[in-house]
Amino acid sequence: MPKANRLYTEDHAKAGTRAPLPAIECWENQYPGYEIEISMPEFTSVCPRTGLPDHGNIILRYTPAKLCLELKSLKMYILAYRNLGIFQENVVNRFLRDIVAACKPVRATVIGDFTPRGGVFTKITASYERPSRSRKRR
Repeated sequence: MPKANRLYTEDHAKAGTRAPLPAIECWENQYPGYEIEISMPEFTSVCPRTGLPDHGNIILRYTPAKLCLELKSLKMYILAYRNLGIFQENVVNRFLRDIVAACKPVRATVIGDFTPRGGVFTKITASYERPSRSRKRR
């Protein structure tokens, strides 16, 4: 399809992926080898193309290494999406990227379970796993 007829532009596709968001703070982990699951069932953002709200549940599962996420700062971070124009796929991937940058977990998975809109249900999953030391040496 020629660019002139496209409804979605490159600006729409990139919207929100580089927007400034509040810092996610961390604290020192005291115990190794466990998983944390955090559910944020009141997530909202805005479709960058239509301006309509997107609602959903963002679920984060991560295995902390040296740092754990501080929940109040995570709450402020997630609230910053409220008026941000960003596609659902980008929400999940941006969230994962920011979590990995903040606490450098052993592994992390973010699931965006979005409320149906116009009869379309979307569930997006993005995962990260820290490379093992044996793989790094190769």
